[in-house]
Amino acid sequence: MNVSPSKENMLKKIRKALSHSTPLPFPQSEGNQSIFHPLEQDAEVEFAEQFSKLQGKFIYCINQQELAFQLSSLIKKQDWQKVFCVEDKLIEPIAEQFSDRIIKTGLANCDVSITSCEYLVARTGSIVLSSAQTSGRTTSVYAPIHICIAYTNQLVYDIKDALKASKEKYGAHMPSMLTFATGPSRTADIEKTLVVGVHGPKEVYLFLVEA
Repeated sequence: MNVSPSKENMLKKIRKALSHSTPLPFPQSEGNQSIFHPLEQDAEVEFAEQFSKLQGKFIYCINQQELAFQLSSLIKKQDWQKVFCVEDKLIEPIAEQFSDRIIKTGLANCDVSITSCEYLVARTGSIVLSSAQTSGRTTSVYAPIHICIAYTNQLVYDIKDALKASKEKYGAHMPSMLTFATGPSRTADIEKTLVVGVHGPKEVYLFLVEA
């Protein structure tokens, strides 16, 4: 194959450049420090503010009793008839009261789904979910409304903190999927018109319980 002199000259320059590594311009700071300001308030407050800005619905509960009261009140108010949840411990306080509404099959036809989470990212208001959870990959996505129940000891400041905690928790057996869900699903792909609930739930509730 014949190569033109100009192309050969260009390839020589590329080979020469690749043979010499270029040092990082700021080796001491590369990846070692956060570019974001440290928290100036409690992580719970920061998360609540960021989550609410994203149209998420935040409910704080001081204990399990308040969680049971707030959750049951919400189910009654919204008149949800099919509440999908496969994590028995989450709904234990309301299981008897709503035994006729709680389902473990038929996710595609439910009114709302309830799951736990891995972590909460305060800086971005994100819920961290993984395929290793009992609810799996689809429970938080397929339902039109998602309720997540989390605890204050699951709060971390930034995304890198959530990733670090996940690595420490799972070690060499990291989940095949780790999702950072930031508010209800939304897209503006078509004519830049914002549509909510296309690729996931149109509403997201977060019950934060004091640990």
